[in-house]
Amino acid sequence: MNFIQNSRRNFIKNAAVGAIAGLAMPEIVAAAIKPGSIKKIKLEKDNVILFQGDSITDWGRSHDAKASNASNTLGSGYVLLTAGHLLLDFAGKNLQIYNKGVSGNKVYQLAERWDSDCLQLKPDVLSIHIGVNDYWHTITNGYTGTIETYIADYHKLINRTKEALPNIKIIICEPFATKGVRAVDDKWYPTFDLFRKAAHDIASEYRFPFVPYQSVFDKALEIAPPTYWSLDGVHPSVAGTALMAKTWMEIVG
Repeated sequence: MNFIQNSRRNFIKNAAVGAIAGLAMPEIVAAAIKPGSIKKIKLEKDNVILFQGDSITDWGRSHDAKASNASNTLGSGYVLLTAGHLLLDFAGKNLQIYNKGVSGNKVYQLAERWDSDCLQLKPDVLSIHIGVNDYWHTITNGYTGTIETYIADYHKLINRTKEALPNIKIIICEPFATKGVRAVDDKWYPTFDLFRKAAHDIASEYRFPFVPYQSVFDKALEIAPPTYWSLDGVHPSVAGTALMAKTWMEIVG
């Protein structure tokens, strides 16, 4: 998923298009999410918020950047837009927001860097968006992991995190895909749906908030075609990126 450089240029070039889509986004999200169906979290003063995942999270961030709340730390994707909403809506809480997504990652690769890229930061809130590569790379990169691998690795990662940081609030984001755009076709299904279900089941098991990205993108397709929301079926367009940020904010009570 080394898609970042071209996507950053597309992000800027297509900003006006994304603004048009933004007019309908509250309605899209509201239509896709049933009232009361999302578990909420409450943010506290001085909370450290960490976003983790693959290239969808990474999205051109500087891996050398250390400061919280900085554009080079946050990248130019949904994390940047979400952080902007958080810092605007909760200006009095002194939130410290970090992005440690790494392009191409699967769950086991999160685990390999977890001490430095998560536990040492001691986040109060951890948002994890992972799973598309755990499937995609089985058909493109020769990865031999299965749905059982994904589930087992995810459980180990969460248990390790909760043991180190007992009071952490963890958010599970649904892996999603937009069918019919370049990389995503019929051969993804029904197997990829198992990864989506697994993420939901893990969130339910631990009673974590769950961000239902696939439901929201499916609803968005009633308004505009798949290529409007996605660059390749995996990576969101400007409009799709804004839709992700709007959806994520639904979990903040």
